[in-house]
Amino acid sequence: MFHREDLVFCAYGNLVEDPPENFDTRLPAPPFLMLDRVLSFKENGKQGSIFAEQDIRMDAWYFQCHMPGDPVQPGCFCVEAFWQLLGFYCVWRGALGSGRALGCDAVSLDGQIRPSNQVVRYEIDVKRFLQLRDSGAGIAVGDGHVFVDDELIARISGARAGVFIGI
Repeated sequence: MFHREDLVFCAYGNLVEDPPENFDTRLPAPPFLMLDRVLSFKENGKQGSIFAEQDIRMDAWYFQCHMPGDPVQPGCFCVEAFWQLLGFYCVWRGALGSGRALGCDAVSLDGQIRPSNQVVRYEIDVKRFLQLRDSGAGIAVGDGHVFVDDELIARISGARAGVFIGI
């Protein structure tokens, strides 16, 4: 399990005291870090899973400007959280370099995240993980769900993120 403090350390390149060469993978820093806890990683050959949570803060910057009088977290931030998690999964599997979002196939938003909500849970089924041993790069492709206070609010399929050296 990784807690918010660990994820912030990762954002600033301080998670590993003596990192290997080309270990410059970082998550976005707050306030754009969309995660508070990575709950679990699982690996099954070229597949796996990753689950994480985000605590909802009433004073989050996006609630102040995204629909004044009717605050809601932008739905695209759910996709951003998926990309952050898939990049982190690549690093956990041994990829080296800098992370990049590579797209997604489909997003279905069936609910919303409001300041009154408590926690968002991201559950990603990693359909494929590829690691290019010669370059150290890794790419993860996943499908998953987003829950707010245990209610399903989004489905994301074909989300792709990678970690690459020298980009």
